[in-house]
Amino acid sequence: MNLQEIVHQLNLTVVTQPKPLETIHPTGGYASDLLSCVIAGAKPGNLWLTIQAHVNIIAVASLNELAAVIITENASPDPSVIEKANEQGVTLLVAGETTYQLAGKLWEMGIR
Repeated sequence: MNLQEIVHQLNLTVVTQPKPLETIHPTGGYASDLLSCVIAGAKPGNLWLTIQAHVNIIAVASLNELAAVIITENASPDPSVIEKANEQGVTLLVAGETTYQLAGKLWEMGIR
């Protein structure tokens, strides 16, 4: 399943510059709001679910080569965060659901 299909099925909002999401194939998922846990536990190609919307998530996503960051509960990143994500090539998505709800939906979709 590619990232474009995930965005469509989960009604996610892409807040960073458009890129060919159909070419991105997430390899799994990771859910945490503790940055050090994400650094230690998330694998390259994972989707990261978090309520965090500050600039430090961009550094972590870039460091771990994540497929995308899904910010939950409609938390909105500031324009400066979006700008940094665009500079680093990090895809930011926003979801209305909680991290728990979204993790369950991704699991059902086969993202493990």
